[in-house]
Amino acid sequence: MPDLRATIAAMPKIELHRHLEGSIRLTTLAEVAEQYALDVPSNRAELLRPYVQVMPGAPRTADHFLSKFAVLRGFYCAPEVVYRAAREAVEDAAADNIRYMELRFTPKALGRAGGFTFPDVVTWVCDGVRDGMAGRSIEVRLIVAVNRHESLSDAEESIQAALDQQQRGIVAVDLCGQERGFPAAPFRNLFREARRAGMFVSLHGGEWDGAHNIRYAIEAMGARRIGHGVRIFEDELTVALAAEMGVVFEVCPTSNIQSGVVPSLKDHPIQRMMAAGLRVTLNTDDPAICDVTLSEEYYRTAIAHGWTLDVLQSLTQTAAEAAFLPEMERAALIERIQIASQQSDHVIADEGGNLAPSADRGIPEHTD
Repeated sequence: MPDLRATIAAMPKIELHRHLEGSIRLTTLAEVAEQYALDVPSNRAELLRPYVQVMPGAPRTADHFLSKFAVLRGFYCAPEVVYRAAREAVEDAAADNIRYMELRFTPKALGRAGGFTFPDVVTWVCDGVRDGMAGRSIEVRLIVAVNRHESLSDAEESIQAALDQQQRGIVAVDLCGQERGFPAAPFRNLFREARRAGMFVSLHGGEWDGAHNIRYAIEAMGARRIGHGVRIFEDELTVALAAEMGVVFEVCPTSNIQSGVVPSLKDHPIQRMMAAGLRVTLNTDDPAICDVTLSEEYYRTAIAHGWTLDVLQSLTQTAAEAAFLPEMERAALIERIQIASQQSDHVIADEGGNLAPSADRGIPEHTD
């Protein structure tokens, strides 16, 4: 049997929840620090790591997790850096055999260090994504995110900048940031207008605060995708509502552990969510901060819950069905992923000899 990690790496995958600000390479950070003489702890990649990644033994709290963004944002000091980060994020996803990705970014966060306008930030991100896709087997769409703990005027300006360049692959708006103490209600009308303009809607909810945020996102904000949502079992009525509405959850297990939402992968509620009839997908959230690829996210979660490869492929299928695309484009994506998955199985079998069908390929017990 081929190496399990290699098998998962060969699978075509979809990522629906990845933040650009948390995706920049360590080597790029080091080069930017040196090129622009930034006032940062070091211009060497490994010495920067503890400041931008959650390290083993570090506090597992939301505050510690969010502190990494405070450091990272100082590196987005020039148009070329914003462009490069976007291009490389796409290149890295393609190298991980991600065939479709929705990359979300916060214009204010990317523009803060250089005092850039939100429209300029949107342009640079779109340019970087376009060039990152060139010649690679990946399709990328963009989600403009706004923070619930920041001003409504910032959100209005960000979403208008997104609408002005909607034709460049911007498909949705997202409400993220600190949940506790910052309700979504002030953003309701703004998100309603974005939906009327043709945008899809996703909200972070049930991550650092309770299930009531998930319910509000579904009922009041019109969200049919929820970022994280792992605290949904705090309210069984919300579970029933989400199942009935077919809401899709963008689950990010490693991030949930590192930010203190759940204690371990074995304790992660993703298996319980699936058993309750909720639709879930696997994602990295912030691969640079979490030091994880989507393939590794698949591997670790499968090991922890004893999944077969068929389960992983079903999560990818769910992600394709939930993509923020027009109906015909979504159907084409579903078909491409199904064909690519079949081809992947054949390639793995050819390289590994007599490989059993995926339904028989159980995930071995983790021995670490």
